[in-house]
Amino acid sequence: MAGQRLSVTRRTVLRGAVAAGAMAGAVAAGAATPTAARAETGRRVAVLGGGVAGLTAAHELAERGFEVTVYERRALGGKARSIAVPGTGKDGRPELWGEHGFRFFPGFYRHIPDTMRRIPFAGNANGVWDNLVAAPEARFSRQGADDTLIPMGKFGKVWSTPADFRETVGSAIATSTSMGTADALYFANRLLVFNTSCDARRYGQWDQMSWRDYVGAGKRSNEFRMLLSRTLTTLLVAAKEDKASTLTIGTMGEQFLGNPLEVANDGALDRLLNGATNEAWIDPWVNRLRDLGVTFVNAEVKGLELEGSRISGARVVDSAGSAQTVAADYFVSALPVEVARTLWTPEILSLRPELAGMNQLTVDWMTGIQFFLRRPTDIARGHVAYVDSPWSLTSISQGQFWNRTPVTGLGDGTVQDCLSVDISDWNTPGMLYGKTAKECTHEEIAREVWAQLQAHLNDRADLLRDEDLHSWFLDTGVAWDAAQQRNTNADPLLINTAGSWVLRPESHHAALENLFLAGDYVRTNVDLATMEGASEAARTAVNKILDVSGSDAARCKLFTLYRAVELEPFRQLDVQRFAAGQPNMFDA
Repeated sequence: MAGQRLSVTRRTVLRGAVAAGAMAGAVAAGAATPTAARAETGRRVAVLGGGVAGLTAAHELAERGFEVTVYERRALGGKARSIAVPGTGKDGRPELWGEHGFRFFPGFYRHIPDTMRRIPFAGNANGVWDNLVAAPEARFSRQGADDTLIPMGKFGKVWSTPADFRETVGSAIATSTSMGTADALYFANRLLVFNTSCDARRYGQWDQMSWRDYVGAGKRSNEFRMLLSRTLTTLLVAAKEDKASTLTIGTMGEQFLGNPLEVANDGALDRLLNGATNEAWIDPWVNRLRDLGVTFVNAEVKGLELEGSRISGARVVDSAGSAQTVAADYFVSALPVEVARTLWTPEILSLRPELAGMNQLTVDWMTGIQFFLRRPTDIARGHVAYVDSPWSLTSISQGQFWNRTPVTGLGDGTVQDCLSVDISDWNTPGMLYGKTAKECTHEEIAREVWAQLQAHLNDRADLLRDEDLHSWFLDTGVAWDAAQQRNTNADPLLINTAGSWVLRPESHHAALENLFLAGDYVRTNVDLATMEGASEAARTAVNKILDVSGSDAARCKLFTLYRAVELEPFRQLDVQRFAAGQPNMFDA
């Protein structure tokens, strides 16, 4: 392969994690620091985990006068951070940026943008929020067939009836894809059924059904199955269509397609940052939290200690290997589901037995690889989905959007673009080696992904040339186990499988007085393992702390997803129909 891997040793990864956990930043001009309020109240909060959920909880608590310490074992920002590639910067240039996966900020996100506006950024009137830029189009690339470019923005006409809804959504799908009108209208009707379903049906019926069964993919055209069943699920939840919950995929469809005029959106439908995530968002955020008095400790949480109905301490081991027990008045678990559920002792489960359901939640892999290129790409002005790729690939060409930290100013000076690729399916054999991504060495993963990209993009023109490949970088959370001849992954993703809603816990229960859950696995309105879900869960946890502590501080803003008011009468009618065991009135 023309490019070479940018090597990262375990030592450099640990050094980078410690550095990220000890980030020092300038104090924002004019920022208020509620030191006096903290001294007066004396309320200590230990936030366990420094990803988006942990940073959000720390932000909201610190603004309300709590004394907050965040314990993070690796790097602040978690899955959302960017990763400096050690040793790549030459002649005074900064190092190249890798990442767990490319950032994506849909317009219907409300919690993350609200936080961004409260993170100062030099020259930006709206703080970090002004670093969001719109992607005007998306490309659906087919192997051996014509690709489709879809404008990302408002479409269709104002509608007022279910018939108008079907026509608007159906025509938008039919005209922007090669799908037949009958299939497009059929899918629009399935979306109408979901959009007019009451909550009881959504959680009681649709969450129990896979998306493939809900849309009847087995009886539709190949184009329908590939775009609206397979690709849609892997893009959103890295799950197979026969496993993904209709509740989750339907809710996302309600936002992306059921709201053609982007009513109540925060901004454009598809947005990303104008630079590396750490520079454009995470580092300024950490600096803001330090300014508010938040303390960061590089340490791994090993267990929780219980006294009566309260957590009395958290056992942690710091980066030097020193163990200690952390005391606090309140504990926020902002750890990912696969870590949090290991902390539930029999004693904790006796108080909150529903937490045992977390052991049945499914996690899988959705991980990124970056290809650094010697010339700019001209693939799409936005995200690309490689519809026929065995590993369900998606990508974004970042150079065109990074006007704040241009790719051309990084590394050795020869890199002109970065093609950031997400691998959503690690369980299907690839086209080169006949092995799953989990079974491939890192070099094989790079070769396989590159080949799948070329098979899609080069069937009409040479958009990706071997000679343009400078190097590549695979997320450091993926590690090759030579003994087992397969990879491990330190950062798996919660998968919203059918029936998983009842297994997910609420943020707080009075039986365990001072433990609050803030991970993206907690029940949220957005109902998807995302940065937005993590932020919503953290805000909910903070509001519960405010309730328990008797605080009179303003509660965190919580936003609900869009639902067309025109369809509310049908949702109300569906309440009676579902209670009577009848189908939704449009469910023909």
